[in-house]
Amino acid sequence: MSDNYILVLYYSRNGSTQKMAEHIAAGINRVTGQRALVRTVPPVTDNIDAPAQADIPDSGPLYVSEQDLRDCSGLILGSPTRFGNMAAPLKYFIDSTSSLWLSGALIDKPAAAFTSTSSMHGGNESTLITMLLPLIHHGMVAVGIPYSESALHHTQGGGTPYGASHVTGTDGKMGISEDEITLCKALGERVANIASALKNR
Repeated sequence: MSDNYILVLYYSRNGSTQKMAEHIAAGINRVTGQRALVRTVPPVTDNIDAPAQADIPDSGPLYVSEQDLRDCSGLILGSPTRFGNMAAPLKYFIDSTSSLWLSGALIDKPAAAFTSTSSMHGGNESTLITMLLPLIHHGMVAVGIPYSESALHHTQGGGTPYGASHVTGTDGKMGISEDEITLCKALGERVANIASALKNR
């Protein structure tokens, strides 16, 4: 597989984070020489009587493999906010990547994050920052959204300099706003451009 792809890796419980992943992928696909590879992670359970998780999900993107991560030219990580941090299934996967850290497989590759939360002050910025921390440990180059993106100045929903975000509303039914979509696409495009620049330096 070509290494000219940005891995968009997410966990989504109710679909909002998945929709963000699709918009981010559209931004990546604007960049010549890069493409989006969208993957997810399986849920986790502490119920020992639960049936074994299937290797392939019933619908949507495939589950991520270590090789997907090893071969990517950049990574954009997404999760709903859980008490100001990423959801357990994504953290569980990230905690399993020690072999990539030992080999330095992700060093100098760009990394970004995105999240969704039910309320405006529901911990979206702390979630974005905590998602970036293990990627910085991997030696990745953290990428945010600069204020040259005008949507950051007037968004009434999600969108931060730390990454893309979406506010779903307390009932979880608020659609992704135009500003949020713009910022998702901008983040994908920026990571893809930086990945190409780093590759060609």
